[in-house]
Amino acid sequence: MNRAPSVFLVDDDRDLRKAMQQTLELAGFAVSPFPSAAEALAKLDPGFEGVVVSDIRMPGMDGLAFFRRIAELDADLPVILVTGHGDIPMAVQAIQDGVYDFIAKPFAADRLVQSARRAEEKRRLVMENRALRQAAEAASESLPLIGQTPVMERLRQTLRHIADTDVDVLVAGETGSGKEVVATLLHQWSRRRSGNFVALNCGALPETVIESELFGHEPGAFTGAVKKRIGRIEHASGGTLFLDEIEAMPPATQVKMLRVLEAREITPLGTNIVRPVDIRVVAAAKIDLGDPAERGEFREDLYYRLNVVTLSIPPLRERREDIPLLFSHFLKRASERFGREVPEISAMVRDHLMTHGWPGNVRELSHFAERVALGVEANPGKSAAPPVPSNGTLPERLERYEADILKEALTAHRGDVRETLQALGIPRKTFYDKLQRHGINRADYGRGAEES
Repeated sequence: MNRAPSVFLVDDDRDLRKAMQQTLELAGFAVSPFPSAAEALAKLDPGFEGVVVSDIRMPGMDGLAFFRRIAELDADLPVILVTGHGDIPMAVQAIQDGVYDFIAKPFAADRLVQSARRAEEKRRLVMENRALRQAAEAASESLPLIGQTPVMERLRQTLRHIADTDVDVLVAGETGSGKEVVATLLHQWSRRRSGNFVALNCGALPETVIESELFGHEPGAFTGAVKKRIGRIEHASGGTLFLDEIEAMPPATQVKMLRVLEAREITPLGTNIVRPVDIRVVAAAKIDLGDPAERGEFREDLYYRLNVVTLSIPPLRERREDIPLLFSHFLKRASERFGREVPEISAMVRDHLMTHGWPGNVRELSHFAERVALGVEANPGKSAAPPVPSNGTLPERLERYEADILKEALTAHRGDVRETLQALGIPRKTFYDKLQRHGINRADYGRGAEES
């Protein structure tokens, strides 16, 4: 249950203080009234989540002096000053000094309420940004694989449990989900951390090069081989070999890799000398290698040899609660790299974080944070609501409006039924009924993936 927004109300006039308190409480605020600035200041701290409304003309500490003391305590705490003396120069100077708003008496009750609501929204965003920055700093120090959802807690726990067991590991996850981060942690948290962590993307090398990269070669092994080269496997001896996109490894290389995993030895190109290697292999795949239909030409025996332990990294859309924390971490890191102040996370950016599908997962989120840090993505490309049709009867206009919303949601989520249902907040049957009624073909909007 959400708490009512808080207001510290300061005015030495008892009757006016009671009237303003009643106005704010009727508008849903939790009001703490004080007859003097000194009494209110004694109760304030940087963790105060509300706003301050204060009269200016008061005995002892006046409103302007009160504001300056608050600014020393927390420069981001919104202060609304009220005065019965229409002093325009004083109001201008107060706003320039950082006062959130300046209200001249007499004023309509709605003027005070609207100002307090805007100030409270600003304060809420400030406090949420602070909490995210603190959580991101703590996470980056103690939890390299950032996330507080149960699935991420279990993943970290499993990593620590198997890190020192020396078993080969298969990591499954979508593009950009953090597979190399998992492989790196397995290396860093194991007794192999003093050895090399060697990474190779199997999908980035042509078939004519990958064997030389993996196994090395002797001089004269092939045209252009003028000197000896130590392969990635041998270079990783004593440490960890990370094979990314292993599903792209050529079939001929898979046969040789199977031998490496079984015998822990290699034969470089151009020699018959067998060399023992002490490696741990962490392989990553974007597809489900356990599914014969997806596995394609990938050898079944190699899959089972790698599949001693399989770790699955969930996509961002399945752990949305982690997105603000991850984004705050990336935003701080990007701001430091670009030499800029960490910007506040606006309501528009926050809405984009929680509604976007993030098909590129953590990598896409990191790039988005970089754009926000540079100030080139202040208004993320979230589609505006479609305009309400202006012609026809009311039922006809509502029908067209509903169809536009359905099309917009399908477009935003590339036809993914599960994500579209989450965004629209309607049952599956209702969704399909509406598609049929409006003549909308789901397959026209992307992959049309659907979770059973």
